[in-house]
Amino acid sequence: MRLTERLRAIRLPGVEVMVEPVKEHRFVLVLRGASLSGRLSETDPQALGKAPLPVRGLEPGAARAAELVNTFIAEAGRRLADAAPANMILLRGFDQLPELPRFPEVYGLRAAAIAAYPMYRGLAKLVGMDVLKTGGTYAEEIATLREHWQAYDFFFVHYKDTDKAGEDGDFDAKVQALERFDAFVPAIRELGPDVLIVSGDHSTPSVLAAHGWQPVPALVWSRYCGADPVTAFTERACAAGTLGLIPAHHLMSIVMANALRLTKFGA
Repeated sequence: MRLTERLRAIRLPGVEVMVEPVKEHRFVLVLRGASLSGRLSETDPQALGKAPLPVRGLEPGAARAAELVNTFIAEAGRRLADAAPANMILLRGFDQLPELPRFPEVYGLRAAAIAAYPMYRGLAKLVGMDVLKTGGTYAEEIATLREHWQAYDFFFVHYKDTDKAGEDGDFDAKVQALERFDAFVPAIRELGPDVLIVSGDHSTPSVLAAHGWQPVPALVWSRYCGADPVTAFTERACAAGTLGLIPAHHLMSIVMANALRLTKFGA
C-alpha cells in the first residue's frame, strides 16, 4: 500500500490513472480514456538487474498508449528511487477489458471460485463465476468449499504455493508444497464430488525458476472414467495416461462427459 500510494499520485494527460495493490509484489495499473489500445509489448526483461524494456505499440493505433505507459514507468522510477527493495516497476499482460464467454452460460453450471490470491478471483469473476469470500490459507479455502458445497455445481479451487516455489527455483519447497496439497485431497473426496479434476494453468519447473512450456499433468476422476495404468501423478507418469496429450480447452468436454452433463449423440 505504501508504494502504490506513491504511484497513485502520477498523472497522465487525457486519461484516468488507477493503481491498486494485489498481493505481495503485484499491483494493477488501469488507464481509462479514448483511443487506447492493449496491443503493447511488455517491459519485463526476464533477467535480474536489468532495466525495464521500453513499451512499443504492436499495432498502428497503439502508439499513444505506449507513450503514456512509458511516461508512467519513467515517473514511477523517480517516485520509487529511494524505496527499498522495490525501487522500480515492471508491467506486463497489457490488454483491454475482454469480452469473454460466461462459464455458467457455456456449460450450464452454477460455478463458484475459491482463491486466496486476488488475481484468480478477478479472472473467475470475468468469466461469470461467483467469487466466494475465503481466508488466506488453503485450509481456509477448503473450509469455504465445505461451507458452500450444496449451493453450486462446479468449484474452481486455486492453490498457489507450488507455482511460487517453482518460480523461486526451490525444488525442496515445491515438494513440500505438493505434500501440503496432497494432505487436503481426502477432505475434498469426503465431500463426494461426481468429478474431481487436478491440474494447473502452466508448468513452473524449479530448474527454470520460471514458467515453462512443458505439458501439465491432468487428473480426472469419476465413477465412469474407466481404468488407467497410471499410478503416480507426475509429468512422466501422466504422459502415459489414457487422456493422452490434449489442448487444455478440451478438458471441460471430458469433465462434462464424466459428470453425465452432455446430451446423447447418435441413435
